[in-house]
Amino acid sequence: MTLTQLKYTLAVAEEGNFTQAAEKCFVTQPTLSMQVQKLEEELGIQLFNRKAKPITLTPVGEKIISQAKIILEEAKRMEDVVSTEKGVVEGHFRLGIIPTVMPTLLPMFLKTFIKKYPKVVLKIEELNTASIIEELSLGKLDAGIAATPLDHSQLIERPLYYEPFVGYIPSSHPLSTIKNLEVEDLETMDVLVLEDGHCFREHVLKLCQTSRGSKSFDLKSGSFETLIHLANEGMGMTLLPYLQTLALSEKNKENLRYFNSPEPAREISMIHSKNLLKIPIIEALSGTIEGVLRGAIQFDNIKVITPR
Repeated sequence: MTLTQLKYTLAVAEEGNFTQAAEKCFVTQPTLSMQVQKLEEELGIQLFNRKAKPITLTPVGEKIISQAKIILEEAKRMEDVVSTEKGVVEGHFRLGIIPTVMPTLLPMFLKTFIKKYPKVVLKIEELNTASIIEELSLGKLDAGIAATPLDHSQLIERPLYYEPFVGYIPSSHPLSTIKNLEVEDLETMDVLVLEDGHCFREHVLKLCQTSRGSKSFDLKSGSFETLIHLANEGMGMTLLPYLQTLALSEKNKENLRYFNSPEPAREISMIHSKNLLKIPIIEALSGTIEGVLRGAIQFDNIKVITPR
């Protein structure tokens, strides 16, 4: 029994097709089929029901695949141990980033990181915070970038930067004449927020809870661009994360209003399992991001708002 045989067998189980599994493993279909057959002969069992379309696992095959996943994952961890011991920044790394961070942060650091660390193969996914936590716990991700604190017992949080909130107030809005915002200014205003599932929505709700009054949030959207368009159409005001404001048109930038000090902000961190071994890559990623953000966000006095 070899790791290659287990890898090929797992690919067939995931794809339900020998040809697609071979393409996934970058080998010919006969080569893959031969290795799977050798494993079956060695174990003296049939792993797959080949008559089914797609191919399915036999009952004993399901048990073998569950064990194969553990073996392959532990083999990867052995490689990680060696890389960590040597301090080598290389290997595959799976990273999840929340939707309200990915569009602005990724273009800022990705090119620099790839150029500096060409031996790291990044697989990046856009996921909400709940999905990142789940996939970290299942070992499907190596790390995530999300708003913190999360206070999760099995995760380590490494703060990367603090991103202030900025008001977006069109000229037709009652607050458009003010120079700087106070949290209390939001007390009686309709504020457009992101739909449920976005942690930035929770930040905004928590921020407005610090006001003395009560608020109702009627309009919801899945993107900041939509919120901006709605605000421009006279549907209210909204709040944006600071990095989102950098790419606005000059006309739209005229609608920005900053908060008086201390500016409310969110904490963005690199999060990973306490059992993670790929520390050299984590440190390389964190250092790259902190380096590019150091000059992009310059606020002397902030107040971190935590999700409710």
